[in-house]
Amino acid sequence: MARRLRRKPPAMTRTGTVAQTDDNVVWSALQAGIIETESVLRPTRSKGEKMQTMIPLSPGRYFHIYDRGVNRKNIFYEARNYAYFLSLYIKHIVPVVETYAYCLLPNHFHLLARIRSTAGLQAAQVSKAFNNLLSTYAKAINKRYDRTGPLFQHHFGRIPISTNRYFASLIRYIHRNPQKHGLVEDFRDWPYSSYHVLLSNEPTLLARANVFKWLDGRHGYKTFHSRGDKGKKIFEYTGNDQD
Repeated sequence: MARRLRRKPPAMTRTGTVAQTDDNVVWSALQAGIIETESVLRPTRSKGEKMQTMIPLSPGRYFHIYDRGVNRKNIFYEARNYAYFLSLYIKHIVPVVETYAYCLLPNHFHLLARIRSTAGLQAAQVSKAFNNLLSTYAKAINKRYDRTGPLFQHHFGRIPISTNRYFASLIRYIHRNPQKHGLVEDFRDWPYSSYHVLLSNEPTLLARANVFKWLDGRHGYKTFHSRGDKGKKIFEYTGNDQD
């Protein structure tokens, strides 16, 4: 059974380098020679974007953060794109958030994170960090694949997670997302999520210890994921994820 979300979870211990596993090209800084960046048109906010995406990313709060490609087109074209995105995530986002789960899919991504309570950190700085991540990645993709225009449909969405009941369920939803969209028969086979990174014994920048405390250890983590998502209430916290 998942434990209740604590208001002040233990701080993530940053030990060693980023985790690397055989079935994941994740959290690796494979930046050299992957993609070059140049200026292109920056993503714009769509007219239909919901007001919830403008909620300030205030320190100490938990959020489901997500975005997808314009017209639901792909934002990742090959394996090295996923690795490059994560290298940018390490550079721009890790300093301002504590990350519990992520999943990168061909045309969208999901993150579950807590904004760090670093002294002096402002919500505007966190938003700028995410904007820097997405705009830098979009410029690189446009350069590499000779495309123009926005890559992402809108400014990244964010849904605050203030209900203890759904925190663990959102971790499971994020990891099971590739199976939900029919990309794999078993979500465990998808290489671009944090599911196996959390199970690994390798050092990681993810808040692994906190996740296992909420889900009663590694065994509880695996058991909880195998149950699947039941009911419709979880979709209050999943955003416009009907790709």
